[in-house]
Amino acid sequence: MNERDTLKINAKSHLQIGGLDCTEIAEKYGTPVYVFDETHIRNMMRVYKNVIDKEYGGNGLVAYASKAFSCKAVYAIAHSENIGVDVVSGGELYTAISAGFPADKIIMHGNNKLLNELQSAVDRRIGLIVVDSFKEADILDKLCAERNISQNVLIRINPGIEAHTHAFVQTARTDSKFGFSISDGTAEKMTNHVLSKSNLVLKGYHCHIGSQIFEKQSFVLAVEKVMDFVAYIKSKTKFEADCINLGGGFGIWYNDEDPKLKLCDYTDYLESMINALKDKTQQLSLKNPYLIIEPGRSIIGEAGITLYTVGAIKEIEGIKKYVAVDGGMFDNPRYALYQSKYSVLLANRADEPCTEKVTIAGKCCESGDIIAVDVPLPKVKSGDILAVLSTGAYNYSMASNYNRNAVPPAILVNGTHVEYIIKPQTYEDIVRNDLIPDYLK
Repeated sequence: MNERDTLKINAKSHLQIGGLDCTEIAEKYGTPVYVFDETHIRNMMRVYKNVIDKEYGGNGLVAYASKAFSCKAVYAIAHSENIGVDVVSGGELYTAISAGFPADKIIMHGNNKLLNELQSAVDRRIGLIVVDSFKEADILDKLCAERNISQNVLIRINPGIEAHTHAFVQTARTDSKFGFSISDGTAEKMTNHVLSKSNLVLKGYHCHIGSQIFEKQSFVLAVEKVMDFVAYIKSKTKFEADCINLGGGFGIWYNDEDPKLKLCDYTDYLESMINALKDKTQQLSLKNPYLIIEPGRSIIGEAGITLYTVGAIKEIEGIKKYVAVDGGMFDNPRYALYQSKYSVLLANRADEPCTEKVTIAGKCCESGDIIAVDVPLPKVKSGDILAVLSTGAYNYSMASNYNRNAVPPAILVNGTHVEYIIKPQTYEDIVRNDLIPDYLK
């Protein structure tokens, strides 16, 4: 079970999350359903904030990475914990603002921000925009000039670090679609370009080396390379960065191939980054910059599970046993995209010994509609409630209406309290924007 007590097995041999019985949740709210433990979310936000307050004198900001899971409730939690958020689209920005989140604690990312997204960000007067192309800098400067305002910006740079993670989520390589490479000189050219703009105020740099990283040294190396670049730019232009955003990427537990990190382990990750930052600034005779980090998966990932009901069971003797559930790749496409591995339990028989290995299949008309492969379970029966663990990040946020299946609802639990944070989607919701041209009627 999760070492941070998100999940437990109760006296009925049922899985519970946040103190509530998962079988009772499934009975009341139906399946599939995403379930989030509020206490876990808050604890993770506090871990990061407390380290910055204690080890860096509060000279920084934790910004929750919205792309992991975006909804009004999670922004309300972030606001109450006095942290910031980062957004990567107009939709995420709109959701945060709609939830009453303070604009000055919002950071906008994206390698191809649309004009209307930039307009919205400028008009909302958000705290920072991370510029990711020369054209974007030009457009943003023009928008600000038309409004007679200035906008604080960061430049996304690539230090060329390849963290040991899936190639699709390595984002700081020289050939990444994100940012400007330090090694080929484009980061320096972009710095000069932004500094030449009358309505853009360059505050510093952003760097994110990837996701699902467990190696402290990867983060330390990123700090050192970024600060070496800051010192180089200062020597060439006299500009010294006031702010460094080191992104996120801290790993979480999905299955037994991953370490089970405790709260103190995440503290250790961030302390190592901060110590490296302070050592490097002293070595290079630089000021300690305002530090921003952007954890997403590590805040929300293990806080969430998905509950399903088992339907058809098909055994191909000597080859494979399929256990089909009422969800699938439309609510969790990560196996199809990355071959991501998950841990799976029977929520209604959580402490029974595992006697077989099965493949969890979805209900989509797609042979690749798989959620987990060769997972150990007790002998599964139709009607069992199946729980897939650590689905809080990049499940709802990547969900779709493939095959016109409804995206599952999400609920938030906290001790004895449980409530929808995303309502069930109806068939009417799915067809709401459909139109039949007059000539087809």
